[in-house]
Amino acid sequence: MTYENVYPFVWLAWLAGAACFILGLHFMNSPATARNGNRLSAAGMAVAVVATGVLLLAQGAPALAWAIIVVGFLIGGAAGLVTARTVPMTAMPQLVSVFNAVGGGAAALVAIDDFITHGEAGGASVSTTLFVVLGVVIGSVTFSGSLVASGKLQGIISGKPILFPGSRLLTVALGLIALFGTLGLVFSATGTVKLDPMVADLVLVAIIGAALVFGITMVLPIGGADMPVVISLLNAFTGTAAAMAGFVIDNPVLIIAGALVGASGGILTKLMADAMNRSILNIMVGGFGGGDHAAGGATGGTGGTVRQIGADDAAIQLAYAERVIIVPGYGLAVAQAQHACRELGELLEERGVDVKYAIHPVAGRMPGHMNVLLAEANVPYPLLREMDEINPEFDRADVVLVVGANDVTNPAARRPGNPVSGMPILDVDHARSIVVIKRGAGRGYAGIDNELYTNPKTGMLYADAKDGLAQLTAAVKAL
Repeated sequence: MTYENVYPFVWLAWLAGAACFILGLHFMNSPATARNGNRLSAAGMAVAVVATGVLLLAQGAPALAWAIIVVGFLIGGAAGLVTARTVPMTAMPQLVSVFNAVGGGAAALVAIDDFITHGEAGGASVSTTLFVVLGVVIGSVTFSGSLVASGKLQGIISGKPILFPGSRLLTVALGLIALFGTLGLVFSATGTVKLDPMVADLVLVAIIGAALVFGITMVLPIGGADMPVVISLLNAFTGTAAAMAGFVIDNPVLIIAGALVGASGGILTKLMADAMNRSILNIMVGGFGGGDHAAGGATGGTGGTVRQIGADDAAIQLAYAERVIIVPGYGLAVAQAQHACRELGELLEERGVDVKYAIHPVAGRMPGHMNVLLAEANVPYPLLREMDEINPEFDRADVVLVVGANDVTNPAARRPGNPVSGMPILDVDHARSIVVIKRGAGRGYAGIDNELYTNPKTGMLYADAKDGLAQLTAAVKAL
């Protein structure tokens, strides 16, 4: 088995793996096919990995290389298995951010290794040098920025925008260092500038340091409400860095996979920003949101008092309604109340109630968060309705049950002059009656009061999401 005989078949296997990635990504467009899409993508990766192993075998890779690969597989596989089985859905955004950091760091290490292998900047072609430096910069920014984003979501780092004197100037200076360092190495590769190998190494170290700190100073000023968008953007960076690494080592499957991740992450970032009615540039500038305890006054809305109701009163409204819309939010995810929500929905359906679920694009902490939670509880896919589809139906709804959702239901978004102005919301206040399950009077990530809670049609059932749904289920059964 020689390299020349094996390579064509390996290349075809890589191509098959890339095709699986593309088809898998297509299947992920729908919750009904997303699981199969994930499996197909995993199968494509398995094919690519096995093909690469065969190629290494044909090249006569030394025993030490195989030992490193096997150890890496064991450590990575064990870590992936443990996290997949132990990390709750509420922590998925943090986990995705950590995976972004790992991907970006790996891409940067591949680029650094290639730079060291060539010995000096002039030892590589212009294109290779450019891909190496881009991989280092993007990968390093993604690594440090993703760790900060994960820390903010996990609560290790404050969710509020963190600024210090001169932070903006420092970020700009770091960007300029990375830019001019990149230009210096590229010009050295062209022969325009002569850099001593040691100087070139120092320039690369400066670029790495600047990129790592840039990732930190870029994410720290961004509030907790925007972290899902930041994570999606960093995911796009990870894909781009992986594609750069693919160009460096001349691996087509890595180029394709990285490009797919980069493109899909970029599209998702744009969709999320649109769902919040904000530009990506505005989000990256920072200064919005800060968690439930963020400072901020009321929205200046209609005023009024909050009307508190008991589970029995809410159950009567739900049980004798014709049309009920359930609006899940992050509070449902925190309480792991998706199964209790499904049980209540099924009980109402048994009584002849038409039940649907309204899903806001940024409900929870990442796109698809609510879809995955409810699908995990075996809520039928046809009952999950996206915002544009469900909004016209609120006018005909007898009762809307809001479970842990806050900013995405705030009517203040229809008026200018507050942090949620212009953000597309679910038209919950158009329903005849509204029941809100909420733990307390705390604010959402935008840091402002929700005017829905003082609407005369709204009754507040103060309880943990799971406990509140269990109370409603028991009360409906008792009728």
